[in-house]
Amino acid sequence: MTITRTSNSVTTRDGTTIHFTDWGTGPAVVFSHGWPLHGDAWEDQMMFLAQHGYRVIAHDRRGHGKSSNTWHGNHMNDYADDLAQLVEALDLTDVTHVGHSTGGGEVARYIGRHGTGRVKRAVLIGAVTPQMVVSEANPKGVPMEVFDGIRASVKADRSAYFKELAVPFYGFNRDGAKTSQGLIDNFWLQGMQCNIHAAYECIKQFSETDLTEDLKKMAIPTLVIHGDDDQIVPIDTTARRAAELLPQGRLLVYEGAPHGLPTTHKDRLNADLLAFLRS
Repeated sequence: MTITRTSNSVTTRDGTTIHFTDWGTGPAVVFSHGWPLHGDAWEDQMMFLAQHGYRVIAHDRRGHGKSSNTWHGNHMNDYADDLAQLVEALDLTDVTHVGHSTGGGEVARYIGRHGTGRVKRAVLIGAVTPQMVVSEANPKGVPMEVFDGIRASVKADRSAYFKELAVPFYGFNRDGAKTSQGLIDNFWLQGMQCNIHAAYECIKQFSETDLTEDLKKMAIPTLVIHGDDDQIVPIDTTARRAAELLPQGRLLVYEGAPHGLPTTHKDRLNADLLAFLRS
């Protein structure tokens, strides 16, 4: 099959429909979202950058949001290939890729598999790169039992689990934190728009995929942003190691910030993204 597109979707070569939002005009910024969310998780950054002269594009990963409710292809390589076909279908060049959490892994694998020919720079925010799970190469990683627990929770009652997960995701369990029920509800809603099989299979991809060699191939300016109170993707396991592996990496630590910093620290992040884009 060939790639086909409409105003808000791309059908990939394996027949998967990838939904996307495309706002504004100017240099292209493409956003890759985290698990179990979809492209709307980037709404704060997209509206801000579109208002400041950028074309902003965010897609829903296969099995997530409005994209195909797929059974197959829930692998980091497929996520990366879907992103490549989106960029190709929209004929984007000099792109800045921004990835959060699993989306950071997607961006790294996309560049690792497809090169930097269409890429100008990248931003990895709370990203799972280079690897989360404990391994010989990652002795300080997160124990497999943690991810087995996530899988069990998704299978048992993912609706309840997503409501529970939102609390540490946004740091609402910290002393003095002001809880937003609206954010918890929105996290739950987006999570429930991901099909259960895609959600389950993605856990292995964000936890076990080794993206070390992909990071080494990212020979472009890359900004790594991470909260030092990230309870979901620990900074020492990921961002600090990633910054050392990147040929042109720069680490920016948000003191006290949680995993969901694109929302909780949106004003600071928006300003930092704009400065990086203009640099």
